[in-house]
Amino acid sequence: MSDDDIREPDQLDGVLLPESRTSVIGHAAARENIMAALDASRLPGGILLHGPRGIGKATLAFDIAREVFARTGDESREHIAAQLTAGSYPNLQVLRKSPRDTGKGYYTAIRVEEVRGLIGESRMTRGRAGFRIVIVDAIDDCNPSSANALLKILEEPPPETLFLLVSHRPGGLLPTIKSRCHSVALRPLSDDQVRQVLGEQPGIDAAVELAAGRPRRGFEALALGDDKALTALQGWLRAPATSNPAAYLAVADLMAAGKEGAGFAFGREMLLDWIAAEARAAAQSAGKPRLASATALWEKANAQFADAEEYNLDVRQTLISLFDAIRRHAQSHLLAEVR
Repeated sequence: MSDDDIREPDQLDGVLLPESRTSVIGHAAARENIMAALDASRLPGGILLHGPRGIGKATLAFDIAREVFARTGDESREHIAAQLTAGSYPNLQVLRKSPRDTGKGYYTAIRVEEVRGLIGESRMTRGRAGFRIVIVDAIDDCNPSSANALLKILEEPPPETLFLLVSHRPGGLLPTIKSRCHSVALRPLSDDQVRQVLGEQPGIDAAVELAAGRPRRGFEALALGDDKALTALQGWLRAPATSNPAAYLAVADLMAAGKEGAGFAFGREMLLDWIAAEARAAAQSAGKPRLASATALWEKANAQFADAEEYNLDVRQTLISLFDAIRRHAQSHLLAEVR
């Protein structure tokens, strides 16, 4: 993949960008509701598409944009789709983290000057008939200054302008931004839907299982291939309460051996996903001790991973400490529920 083909910092080699996908798998109800609002002339100025990373929120945003342009403009769907893929449709603005001025890497946040530039452009005459759309992918990448600048135009959006904000962590957004947008919660896909997105290929079954409803994770798993550390971690997470300590010591050894690779990052996300799923289950079970334990486990995991990265701590010991905490939580709360 050449530098000219890269449009976002976490782009996956060989995987189509959201703007290049001409169909959406899943999220049908959300799409239908938004199109019904458009048909009834009740489309809000801002829509917040939120849900776990990698489930297709940005893909849905670009699909909505194509449909809105087709219904409100005067060009063919084919021409609109081609221009969106090329990143050249005049009525669409996309706000992402931009490449550094040095040409090496990307900025760590969407900067306030980029938002101000977008605001200036959005108040100019449109290049085509129909709606103007701004996609922010992702709003989580805005720093406080750029978020506040974006809030100003969300409070008074130009006529026939739609803001589509993609968020992986809506809880961290400014309440005022959330209040200015119609919120659409998106859920992970089914295994069959993930399989449709990934397409039949070697290793698909394992990739679908590791994806846990998120096609992006499935593509990452396919790129990793047969990763013994991830297979071992996946097996251990199925029953951490009843496992022998030697089992998670072996998993820690395998993961630590590849701490500089993509497999370790994937495994870290698997651990955080397990804890997040456990916290959601605890909240639904009305078990306050279990929820408190799961919440503490979440905070511990994030803090330990952050400290290990910042202070270059022993990754193996970090993992062992976290595995031990997960095992204690599972023994105290999950086994008790089974009994």
